[in-house]
Amino acid sequence: MSVPAATLELLAPARNLACGIAAIDHGADAVYIGGPAFGARAAAGNTPADIAALAAHAHRYGARVLVALNTILKDEELEPARRIAWQAFEAGADALILQDMGLLELDLPPIQLHASTQTDNRTPEKVRFLEQVGFSQVVLARELSLAEIRAIAAQTSAVLEFFVHGALCVSYSGQCTLSHAYTGRSANRGECSQMCRLPYTLADGDGRVLARDKHLLSLKDNDQGANLRALIDVGVRSFKIEGRLKDLAYVKNVTAHYRRLLDALLADDPRYRAASSGTCAFTFEPQPEKTFNRGATDYFVKARQADIAAFDTPKFAGAPIGEVVATGDNWFDVSGDVRLNNGDGLSYFDAAQELAGLRINRADGRRLFVAALPAGLVVGTRLYRNRDLAFERLLQKKSAERRIGVSLRLAETPEGFVLHLSDEDGIGASATLVHAKEPAQNAERAPASLRDGLGKLGDTIFVATNVALELSQPWFLPAARLNALRRAAVEQLEAARLTAYARPPRAAAVEPPPAYPAEALDYLGNVFNGKARAFYARHGVRLIADAYECNRETGEVALMVTRHCLRYSFNLCPKQVKGLRPEPLSLRHGDETLRLEFDCKRCEMRVIGRLRGKRKLLLSVQ
Repeated sequence: MSVPAATLELLAPARNLACGIAAIDHGADAVYIGGPAFGARAAAGNTPADIAALAAHAHRYGARVLVALNTILKDEELEPARRIAWQAFEAGADALILQDMGLLELDLPPIQLHASTQTDNRTPEKVRFLEQVGFSQVVLARELSLAEIRAIAAQTSAVLEFFVHGALCVSYSGQCTLSHAYTGRSANRGECSQMCRLPYTLADGDGRVLARDKHLLSLKDNDQGANLRALIDVGVRSFKIEGRLKDLAYVKNVTAHYRRLLDALLADDPRYRAASSGTCAFTFEPQPEKTFNRGATDYFVKARQADIAAFDTPKFAGAPIGEVVATGDNWFDVSGDVRLNNGDGLSYFDAAQELAGLRINRADGRRLFVAALPAGLVVGTRLYRNRDLAFERLLQKKSAERRIGVSLRLAETPEGFVLHLSDEDGIGASATLVHAKEPAQNAERAPASLRDGLGKLGDTIFVATNVALELSQPWFLPAARLNALRRAAVEQLEAARLTAYARPPRAAAVEPPPAYPAEALDYLGNVFNGKARAFYARHGVRLIADAYECNRETGEVALMVTRHCLRYSFNLCPKQVKGLRPEPLSLRHGDETLRLEFDCKRCEMRVIGRLRGKRKLLLSVQ
């Protein structure tokens, strides 16, 4: 008896309906999108009507729509959040992504639950507990190694979801209160001010500067494209692209890129299959390096490495194209052989090592004309392209088609003809045509003409993989009648696919309630309402502190917990350099100082500070 193939899911972000539809069309097996509120991206809300439209489109391909409801909630927000959960369910959503455990104490709809990465999922015990209380899918911490993921997979049957591309939070998700402490904008509430992207000065205990005005907490972007096979082997089944604030071009380009990578792996391994239906064709060559990124790292998947940070800039510099070799009043010549075009955007680091940019008005070979030559652009300056206008224009148009393979079979009935359709998922439908049987005048050409007419599925989501004729002799069918028969059968197949689609069921929680892996929760437990407190108490937690957002903490605490280690980055790690006596380190931005603590046993760094009574709004980086 053969074992059914396990499904692998490509999960793409959707800022809005247009991005969600594009993600599906470019190969996503599932899309995650925010609802009207409480979605961990305050600037990316969507109406129930838009969620319904997205679900209707996704379900045609057997793809899923996941709605993010993953902020921590005030007591008075619980009821509005519960209503949004029901609205998402009634709109056709397939799952809710949650952070606040207080929601599990409410009357939620019978919809599958996924544990957000904000719930800090990095141990087998935590993931097993989440499965036991009713979560079917768990978003793992981005910091995990292959060995750590394998250990978790051995202890749970929940689907393991892992970020494979996009921006990296430097802190363990859900364990960062730096933004709230200094600006009042909580990352746990979807309002992060991105203080990790600001420039800082690193100093030792004697005040000696080790790095000045560098983006020391800013990481490169995640890129696990080369590690997909390894991630599959250790148990990851959902491959998530970050980017619910990213634009349409990013969604198209990156989704198409990972669709191709996963399809290549699926073609070589019959143990797995795609989680949804259809095959994609693209009008462009996916190149993720051409859309917003801060460089690439595969982070800790293959253990700690030095080159994970983007110290120079948190912005998109782009790909290197050469350097300036000559300048004029409104022009400069560039080395290299990369073709440049009118309207392209270039970037470079100026004398102060700040990233600057310009737009090419006209490209004449290697001579580039601009409105005015920037003062900092001198011979020897290295140049990067961060806007490829020709590539962007490809993505502004229709750039993908996703088709489901279907076999067609035309047969006779006593009254005329019947057309049977069967798609790649084994779903079938048929339509009949009452029509007199008239012998074809050209018996040799008639079968080919019938096959050609039946196979014209270009304006549908289907593509003909086989057209069979089961006829006693070549019959004549007018093109209009044949087209009507085909359209009727296709409509029936679309309806049959929607009827066959079943939303995944809600997993039942284990009874009696399982014990939480710890008996105490500090402020990083993110307990922000009475229902969350009741949840943890019901699961055996005895000491439950309020979330940091309750503003109860008065002393210095860890505002950020991270595996990114500045000792390691600057070759000051006692594990690296034998006999080294580690110095205390601190970060300064303006007149604010943050102390650094290091837990070498866990290989973690903690950024220590206190809640500001009179918060100062620091410039955030977009």
